Formats: sequence, structure tokens, C-alpha cells
Amino acid sequence: MLELHDIHVSYGSIQALNGVSLQVDKGELVALIGSNGAGKSTTLKTISGLLRPRQGSLVYQGHEITRAPTDRIVGLGISHCPEGRRIFGSLTVRENLLLGAVRRKGTLTEDLERVYELFPRLKERLHQAGGTLSGGEQQMLAIGRALMSRPALLLLDEPSLGLAPLMVERIFGVIRELKLQGTTMLLVEQNVHHALDIADRAYVMETGRVTLEGPAGELRRNPLVEQSYLGR
Repeated sequence: MLELHDIHVSYGSIQALNGVSLQVDKGELVALIGSNGAGKSTTLKTISGLLRPRQGSLVYQGHEITRAPTDRIVGLGISHCPEGRRIFGSLTVRENLLLGAVRRKGTLTEDLERVYELFPRLKERLHQAGGTLSGGEQQMLAIGRALMSRPALLLLDEPSLGLAPLMVERIFGVIRELKLQGTTMLLVEQNVHHALDIADRAYVMETGRVTLEGPAGELRRNPLVEQSYLGR
């Protein structure tokens, strides 16, 4: 479904990605793990068109999207749930959700109901301003907004960041449900235990490079991953 070939991205004179190559197949949940500054979020921003690579190519379902504008990428079926949630605090829950469907045509009732089934709490707070929600509720809203475009590929950037343990379990429960429904996902997550538990495959990134890749179960048993990320 998605292929990155030798992607190089810079922030001015700072090299953020240095030859990243990876792929995501239809129906997979692929995890990107690594320490802060490894290039994980930069990879997602490059896929969604927020950043432009200076070298390399991105191919999505046979379409070259390396230089495609972000709105076209969304229209092709890629939705990005960013780190930090980035909801619109002055807008209601419902208004935030509807913004996720601006590229969509037709009735949105079915899509709204799907979000409400995944996140019943959002339905309870439908007319409440997004900025008044708790951190966990805002994360629910950010994921729900991303789902409103009916993505074929969902990019999730640190969905458990800053959440209480109980809310982390709820968020990952929803991610498991989305996986069972067949949603293809690329997940950036610093909670490596949860990421490798739920992923089919994973890539380990360090200083802008992919240093390890393979089935998630194999990486869990890899001595380098155990020592560096699993605390064993």
C-alpha cells in the first residue's frame, strides 16, 4: 500500500531523515519505534505532505505522492492523527469531527456513528468545546476526526503520549478494534511494550535511519530492543 524509498529530509542544515526506506501492506499495523529525535514524527509528516523530502520517493497505492499537496494526499485516503492532538479548542466536539470530513461528499451520519461507537464519551460531549475536554478525551477526538475521512491508511503519532495508564489502555483498545476492522495503520509510539504487542511488523529508528526491522514478535526478543527500549 505504501512504500518509502531512500527518503532524506532536512530542517535547514539539520538532517532529520537519512535514507529511510519502509513499506506498509494493506491490512497491516506497522509500528515505528525509537527514542526522541529519531525521526519517527518526521517520517509521518513527510508521508502526509507536511514536509518535503529533498531526495527519495513515496508511492501510495501505485500513486507517486512525493511532491503531492497535502489535500490530495488526504483525498487519496491517508489521514494523519498528529502528536499533541491539535484539535480546535474553541470548536465543539461535533465541529472538530466534521472538519475531518471536509474532503468527503455525501452524508456523514454513518461516519459519525462509527466514531461514537468507538468513543461513546465523545457523543456525551458532542456540543462541548474541544478545549474543555480532558487530555484523554482530546486524544479520542483527534483519532475520531482522523477517521471521519474514511482513511485507507491511518497515521497515528504518539496516541498515548501524556495519558494516564487507564486511558492508554482505552486508546489501545480502540486501535485493536480498528485493526480488527481492517484499517491499515502506521503507528509511532514511545510505549514500546504496547506498540510491539499490537503491531504486525515494526521498524526501529535511530538518528534518522532505520536500524532494525522485522515481525514485531521477533523484535520483542531482539537483545538490542530489549536492552534499549524494553528495560530488560
